[in-house]
This record gives sequence, structure tokens and C-alpha cells, in this order.
Amino acid sequence: MLKARHGRLLVTILALALLAALARWLEDSPTPHNPSSADRQSETSSFDYYLIALSWSPTWCEDNPRDQEQCGSRGFGFILHGLWPQHERGGGPQHCAAGKGPDHVTRNRALAFMPSRNLIEHEWRAHGSCSGLDATSYFELADRAFASVRIPPLLQAGVKPPAMTANAVRSAFVDANPGMQEDMLGVSCDGRDLSEVRICVDKELNPRSCGRGVRMSCPRERLIRIPASR
Repeated sequence: MLKARHGRLLVTILALALLAALARWLEDSPTPHNPSSADRQSETSSFDYYLIALSWSPTWCEDNPRDQEQCGSRGFGFILHGLWPQHERGGGPQHCAAGKGPDHVTRNRALAFMPSRNLIEHEWRAHGSCSGLDATSYFELADRAFASVRIPPLLQAGVKPPAMTANAVRSAFVDANPGMQEDMLGVSCDGRDLSEVRICVDKELNPRSCGRGVRMSCPRERLIRIPASR
């Protein structure tokens, strides 16, 4: 009887010792790192500047007449294609881990300068998700970015654009926007049709020199076609 009690006591002592050792091990072990929202923002906002991509809507609408939201009754000139985080070395982050997308109010406000719900959703997933901002803040910044660029009088909606070279289009933007220089933007074409003007800005939306890869991509020194808005 005494021997049995002694055995149970020994087992109890050993169990308590193991529990104490386990508690010390758990206390000394590093806790798993759960990144805070600040950590996640730092990871996704690792870029050098923004690219404001202005799309010439009449060119898009000639090729996409079924896009009624953008190409229906309203005659747009330049719209905001996107506000893209960019690396100095070229390109930029895309399709980062996105939080909640734009809500109904944000989408409706964005339609004023990005007149397509599909485009709004795409731009959030592809580029806005890498800005380090939530969807509402990103589209508020995109709105300010679009408003910060003055469209040259000859390239505004409702005006029949004259025959111009891509270099002349670039010069018109430089002349219309104090502080902008030729190395701060590029003009893109779809074939020989004006497609986009891409302007480089810092994170405060001030014009700045472009990084690698932002260039003129239209026929050199030849007149390009600029379809008129309706």
C-alpha cells in the first residue's frame, strides 16, 4: 500500500515538473508575428512615384463602341485610366493583397473622372491595392491627381483637335502646366492614333522626372490621328 502511494506521488511530481518546464518554454518562445496595418502598408507602398495615365476616350470608343458606360451619350476627352505606383528602375507593383474594394459611394464619385465601373474595379485590384491606401483614400487621391493636370485647350472635350505630332502633344501639356517638363511625361499611341498621355508625379502629386520605361511610343515626327470627341 505504502509502495503504491509512493509511486503515485512520484508520477505527480514528474508531471508537475514537466508542466513547469513547458510553461517556461512557452514563455521564452517568440510569439508569431501578426503584421499590423502599418506593417502591411509599408509592404505595399514600396514604390518611388506615381504615373497618372490619361486615356484619350475617343480612340478607345472607336474600338469599343459597346462600352456604353464610357462611350454612350457623353462625349469624353481625356479620362483617368489610372494612378499607378511606379519603381524608378521601371515598372511598378501590381495586384498586391487587396483589402475591401471601393464601396458604392466611392465608385459613384470615381465615375466622374473614370467613367466605367469595370475600369474602377480593375484599377483598384491592379494598382490601387499596391498604393498602401484603402480604396476610398486611393480614389480620393486619384481624383486629386486627375484634377491636378490642366488639359491643353486644343485637346479638351468638344474641341476638334488639329493635326499634331506626339511631340506637339507633349509640348502642349508642358505649356499648359507650370513646372512640367518634357522628361516628366510620355505620349502613347495605338498604331498612329493618340491613346494616352502618361505623367509622372511624386507622392504629393507634384510633377517629376519619369523613371525608366516611361517614353514616347508614337510614330516619330509624323502627324498622329486624334479622333474628335462627340
